[in-house]
Amino acid sequence: MPNATAVKFAYPKSLIAETACWTVQLRPKQPTLGALVLICKEPVGTFSAISPAAFAELRDVTAGIERMLRGFVAYERINYLMLMMVDPDVHFHVIPRYAGTRSHFGREFADAGWPEMPKLAEAVGLEDAQIVELAASLAAVWRAD
Repeated sequence: MPNATAVKFAYPKSLIAETACWTVQLRPKQPTLGALVLICKEPVGTFSAISPAAFAELRDVTAGIERMLRGFVAYERINYLMLMMVDPDVHFHVIPRYAGTRSHFGREFADAGWPEMPKLAEAVGLEDAQIVELAASLAAVWRAD
């Protein structure tokens, strides 16, 4: 059963990859193309409370995220933001960063904060069909690696 944070971020349609302890999901509001949410599946509300298994998996999951996004969006930097102010479960917002724009769905995705802090409020909102399509595209890249 997914936790409340996973559901808020459009699980299961946003699901890209899943391990025993983590889900990698597309962020429905895209401050940059390929923005994700990495969500711990364990019922914990603090980072220090995740299990040793979740910590161990985190290395491989982040390596997979970086390979996938490098190939898909050609990011220049990547930000992992743990902003647990509203959503109670341990999670990171993963924001690929780049100068200029990237294109998908015939739309432009600019990194409005580059090279400073990401501007999460200036995100491109995706429709349900776009969430499904982009998550499936990223999942295919994930599996290919």
